[in-house]
Amino acid sequence: MNLGVDVAIVGAGIVGAACADALTEAGATVAVIEPRIIGGGATAAGMGHLVVMDDSAAQFALTNYSRNLWTALVPEMPADVEFQRSGTLWAAADEEEMAAVLSKYDFYRQRGVRAEVLDQRAIAEAEPNLRAGLAGGLLVPDDAVIYSPRAAAWLLQRAQCRGAKVYRDFAVETLDENMAGAIVCAAGAWALQWFPDLDIKPRKGHLAITDRYPNFVNHQIIELGYLKSAHGSTGDSVAFNAQPRATGQILLGSSRQFDRTNSEIDPPMLDRMLRRAVEYMPKLANLNIIRTWTGFRAATSDHLPLIGPHPSHPHVYLATGHEGLGITTSMGTAQLLTDAILGRPSVIDPKPFLPSRGPKH
Repeated sequence: MNLGVDVAIVGAGIVGAACADALTEAGATVAVIEPRIIGGGATAAGMGHLVVMDDSAAQFALTNYSRNLWTALVPEMPADVEFQRSGTLWAAADEEEMAAVLSKYDFYRQRGVRAEVLDQRAIAEAEPNLRAGLAGGLLVPDDAVIYSPRAAAWLLQRAQCRGAKVYRDFAVETLDENMAGAIVCAAGAWALQWFPDLDIKPRKGHLAITDRYPNFVNHQIIELGYLKSAHGSTGDSVAFNAQPRATGQILLGSSRQFDRTNSEIDPPMLDRMLRRAVEYMPKLANLNIIRTWTGFRAATSDHLPLIGPHPSHPHVYLATGHEGLGITTSMGTAQLLTDAILGRPSVIDPKPFLPSRGPKH
């Protein structure tokens, strides 16, 4: 089936929608194919956190580039995208984690990212509902949060206004390379059904959201132990992650599980995740949780996404493997893919993200 466009995008999550937006802005004709709900896969299972990360130079380059692209869009965003510059507060439990805070602070400061070290008193003032006795933390004030399913829908609407076609409830059994001049696979972990040798694994995660409790949480709060948890390649793990929503609700995470194929709630894992949250914020135990859900995020072995041409299929471009950073990095991913497809130079080095780098290629 030939869709008669320059680029066919498979997947209308935040990454696919951002690619459609960037490609149509550059003048390409685009068709987007989504077999399920727009923004209903990994996008709906993300916290909508726009965060600059420092795990590697490549990760920093992509997250910083992407956060800047998101920030540039703020004047155009509709209110229901719920953009809030809440900042990220990395909470340090002890002196060892405070050493990590200082390291992160130096990294950011040297690269022009605003950050502030908080001592024990300052973190208690910033977040009064955190438990007493935390060693301190790092505040990154320009990080933000959005409501990611609505953001995906908005980006796709922008693309449609420029002529993009959207095919809903359309199952792609095989990726026919004659569909368009180029095909972008932005289907997250579902990319494995077409390319089983890709260096990605589905990682199951749980989320919970409370009733409305305005001002209970002021920042996106993450324990420093999250970084150790996020880097684990095997086994189950949890870490405290709390986000204030524009509605006054509190979104709670996070959990990670490999080798799970069902999307049902895992009660022991959910209980473990919520107990971890209460350890850091004891008064959470008194709040009502009104919804819990799960999702699958595509993780790579080196913690960097796959962005660029497939090594064995010259007309197919990959945009997957973002794991927990897909919301943030969707904008940078879209620009890198548009650059690759149109043959134009990129703002950041695309080489660390090329699919050809993977251990299976």
